[in-house]
Amino acid sequence: QIPGIGIVGTRYPTEHGSRWTRKISQALAQSEFTVISGLAAGIDAMAHSSCLRAQGRTIAVLGTGLDVIYPPQNKALFEQITATGLILSEYAAGTKPDRGNFPARNRIIAGLSRAVLVMEAPPKSGALITAKYANDFNRDVFTLPNSPDVKEAHGCLNLIHNGAEVILSERQLLTS
Repeated sequence: QIPGIGIVGTRYPTEHGSRWTRKISQALAQSEFTVISGLAAGIDAMAHSSCLRAQGRTIAVLGTGLDVIYPPQNKALFEQITATGLILSEYAAGTKPDRGNFPARNRIIAGLSRAVLVMEAPPKSGALITAKYANDFNRDVFTLPNSPDVKEAHGCLNLIHNGAEVILSERQLLTS
C-alpha cells in the first residue's frame, strides 16, 4: 500500500475547511502517513504546515522548477519541507508558473497518493482535477461536507453526489 495521502483544496478556504485540514493533516502525520500536496496557498499550505507541526512527513509536488518558489509567500514553508520532507517537480530548473503546469502536477499528487482528500473546492477548482486523476488511478477519494450555501463547498458536494466518501471524523478516515 502507498503510505501517502493527498490533501488538496481551494486557495481561499473557509474557517471550517481550514480547521478540518489542520485536524486531518495532524491526525494523518501522527498515524505515520505522508501528507502529499502542491504547496499552493490555502489548503495545500495548511496541510503541509500542519503535518510538519505534528513532526510528520510531507511531500510537495510543484508546478514549477525546483528553484522557483510559487507562491512566493510559501518560501519559509518550502524551506521547511526541503529540510525535513521532499520537494518534487517534473519541470526543469527555471520553469516559471504556468497555468497548464498545475493540472499536470495534480496527476502526480494523485499518483503518489493512496487516497485523495478534497477539503474544500469551488466548482472549477484544481482540486477537482486531482480527484478525477485519483479516480482514474483507482485511488479512494474523500471529501469534507459543508453547506450548499458555501461556494467553496460546491465542488465537494458534487464529489459526494458522484460517490466520493464523506469525511466524518479523523478516526473514521483513519479506519477507512
